[in-house]
Amino acid sequence: MSRVIIQPQLVPAASQPLLAQIQQAFGATPNMFKAVANSPAALQSMWTAFGALGKGTLGAKLGEQIAVAIANRNRCEYCLAAHTALGQQAGATSAEMSSAQVGQSSDAKTEATLAFALKVVEQRAQITDADVAHLREVGFGDEQIVEIMAHIALNLFTNYINVALDIPVDFPKVALL
Repeated sequence: MSRVIIQPQLVPAASQPLLAQIQQAFGATPNMFKAVANSPAALQSMWTAFGALGKGTLGAKLGEQIAVAIANRNRCEYCLAAHTALGQQAGATSAEMSSAQVGQSSDAKTEATLAFALKVVEQRAQITDADVAHLREVGFGDEQIVEIMAHIALNLFTNYINVALDIPVDFPKVALL
């Protein structure tokens, strides 16, 4: 049972226009957004971040792979389910999403990204010059490195919202590994 209201008609009026955009984008309003809509500022922050990163240079597939790796590490069943579905919509196979869930990939660039993201999460951003140098070695520049960090931050935000507020999963469930 959610720890906050997830009924859109009961959230602040200022959240309603954003919920309409979310409804249009997804064809439904996911429970996470219904819950976050209790704070128009938090909803605006989250929705804007998703939109901005969706236009970034990493691509949707890699963004979703980062998301499932972090969700699995943080034991966020909601984000794991949502981002697995979104990753498959972005062109990833079930096997690619399962591998990403545990920080693995047959693609060296993706594997380096996932390892970096998980290290940032596990070590609370206490990374080394060598960690960043490895991203450069596989072909990332400063823009992509900062974007990876932005994906990590957004996913920590959504993981914490969903876990702490016990948001009911409304995507096809995926088992944590």
